[in-house]
Amino acid sequence: MTGSLHHHGDDDLRPGLVDLAVNVRPDTPPPWLRERLATVDLARYPKQDAAVAAVAARHGRTPGEVLLTAGAAEAFVLIARALQPRHPLVIHPQFTEPEAALRAAGHDVDRLVLDPPFTLDTRLVADDADLVLIGNPTNPTSVLHHREAVRALIRPHRLVVVDEAFADCAETEEHSLADEPGVLVVRSLTKTWGLAGLRVGYVLGGSALIERLRGAQPHWPVSAPALEACLACSAPEAVAEARDAARVLTARRRYLGKVVEAVDGVEVVPGAAASFLLLRTERTEIWNPLRDKGFAVRRGDTFPGLGPHWIRIAVRDEPTSAAFAAALEETLT
Repeated sequence: MTGSLHHHGDDDLRPGLVDLAVNVRPDTPPPWLRERLATVDLARYPKQDAAVAAVAARHGRTPGEVLLTAGAAEAFVLIARALQPRHPLVIHPQFTEPEAALRAAGHDVDRLVLDPPFTLDTRLVADDADLVLIGNPTNPTSVLHHREAVRALIRPHRLVVVDEAFADCAETEEHSLADEPGVLVVRSLTKTWGLAGLRVGYVLGGSALIERLRGAQPHWPVSAPALEACLACSAPEAVAEARDAARVLTARRRYLGKVVEAVDGVEVVPGAAASFLLLRTERTEIWNPLRDKGFAVRRGDTFPGLGPHWIRIAVRDEPTSAAFAAALEETLT
């Protein structure tokens, strides 16, 4: 069952293709961040205290409520290894690594597969689910669930884990649960800051839960450059820069939605809030002819709940989006 759960956007890339498969913001890391990372002393063992304090201050948490991880993917592995849920449930379609991590740790995982347009209906969540995992905004649907809808999942006997890897795509934090004490929130610096190769993320949650996850980590789990990135990207001026980038992204996403919706045989999932759109096309496995036209897109059939009619496309600048829409129209006609 888990064979395709490890397929990701970088697997759809080929040399020379326009990259619409990976959701990292173009032209990142910014020069100031590159320069700062270049100053890190690699001869010293990494010390986390300053980076933990910076992330905690950025979210109004205490240092004991922050766990730094080698990317969001490691956070899901720690959750799967450190916790012992009886009935874990993953709400799909969404990022597949959380389910893969749970299965690798020996857990039997239930799925709740939402139907298009993929809005959350908490009445569909089984009451006996004691660990519920949801993305917000969700990969690959780009749907942003209302904060109160996600909070409605909380039960005395249940832990809710919210994957907010794309939260920086939103212009505000109004629907984030980063300040909610009763959940675990997973964040990533990969998408906004272009740090996929550095592997840096973090978990926010109650101190007792965070300590349990910390117990499953090796010593020195996060590299010195990753710690420096946490420091730099948690600073107020960096948070403001991310908000500016989100405003640019919003305009580009609207343009991309407009040009692809104008193509006959294409449906766009509404309400997109992340750095990508999810499309349904009349033609199956359209990623192959699009590759022949020079574009790499994320195939949708490896996401539970989707299939060969679906593709995910990253938001880029307007000329790139216009060229993609033309290639998509040619492919469908």
